[in-house]
Amino acid sequence: MPNKTLIACVLAAAVAAPDVPAAESTEHTFTGNVGLFSQYIFRGLTQTDRDPALQGGFDYSHASGLYLGTWASNISWLKDFGAYDRGGSLEWDFYGGYKSTIGKSDFGYDVGLLYYWYPGSPVPGGIKANTLEVYGALRWKWLTAKYSYSLDDKTFGVRNSDGTWYLDLSANVPITDKLALQAHWGKQEFKGRSGGVSNDAQASYEDWKVGATYALPMSFTVGGFYSDTDMSARQRSFYTANGRFIGRNTFTVFLQKTF
Repeated sequence: MPNKTLIACVLAAAVAAPDVPAAESTEHTFTGNVGLFSQYIFRGLTQTDRDPALQGGFDYSHASGLYLGTWASNISWLKDFGAYDRGGSLEWDFYGGYKSTIGKSDFGYDVGLLYYWYPGSPVPGGIKANTLEVYGALRWKWLTAKYSYSLDDKTFGVRNSDGTWYLDLSANVPITDKLALQAHWGKQEFKGRSGGVSNDAQASYEDWKVGATYALPMSFTVGGFYSDTDMSARQRSFYTANGRFIGRNTFTVFLQKTF
């Protein structure tokens, strides 16, 4: 399977990499990360039916503020919902953008494009879940507000959904040089209509999470977070696969390494 090959390569790279800070020069910076998670939570929804996820990525940034990156994780939701009959077990993301600070202040901004690729074939009559988003973020010290806007009319497999957006408000508060606390609130707003039904009425929702991370030796980080969603009964039904609601309250733990 493609996801097994990719994840194996990411893990091998992490094991082989020396335990030193990310390589830096006056203009170019390359970093990587790999992590084992008890499950993959994306915008409050489990992408792996609460099974473990192996995730990793690579990033390049230039002193000018330009950056490129890629990231991948195993998933199961496309098969759980019967959307794909072949493949559907991998999410592979590609992104690029520009980030900088505003003068000499504590404010910064980040703008870019993010493409979610889900290799595989949909069931007959189905559509691919591949999604392209443009995003913009404003940050101040440990606070970040990010707005993502879908440029697709099939956002994550929901038909006629162009104009769909997601708002992410997050805080990453350092308590000590090793311990940090996180909080997040998000709003997913779907636009358009599918089969005569409003996408907003059946697919929009809010999510939130609280958690903490702790820095370990050798560039490892351990952490955990509690997440939940706020949905109507109709929306809960929309996000239920094989009798299992993928937006239920849950706790996730992880171990991650950067290199």
